[in-house]
Amino acid sequence: MPNTTYDGREISPDPPFGASIVAYRRRTDLIEFLILHRAERGSSYEGDWAWTPPAGARWPGEHPDQCAQRELREETGLTTPVQHTDHGTADWLVYRTEIPLGTSITLDAEHDRYAWLNVQQACARCAPVQVAAQIRAIARELDL
Repeated sequence: MPNTTYDGREISPDPPFGASIVAYRRRTDLIEFLILHRAERGSSYEGDWAWTPPAGARWPGEHPDQCAQRELREETGLTTPVQHTDHGTADWLVYRTEIPLGTSITLDAEHDRYAWLNVQQACARCAPVQVAAQIRAIARELDL
């Protein structure tokens, strides 16, 4: 694990090192998942880590729940409450949050676009497999 984020911010030396937040919304009978495209390698990049749920590193001394809430807010502008799940690891936690239909997304400079997709579409875009597995796990909790 690197000692700093891509923009030079210090990362906690102790696990968990960060968190992913699987954000979803309900549209009638459909549940859609929010995924973000990272701008770092350009808008045409579609390989590993191109598309992910909101996620990021934990700062030294930051509580993991605060990290998840901060990352969600920084990357999307969303302030909905996050709920810790059992789908992460000791090194990287996974949270979930339900977003009300019609809520606006405000991307940070780290991302160039976003998509609301059903579970199959979201998992098809997210790589490596452990990223898609986070979405699948939440989808199972939601009985999809």
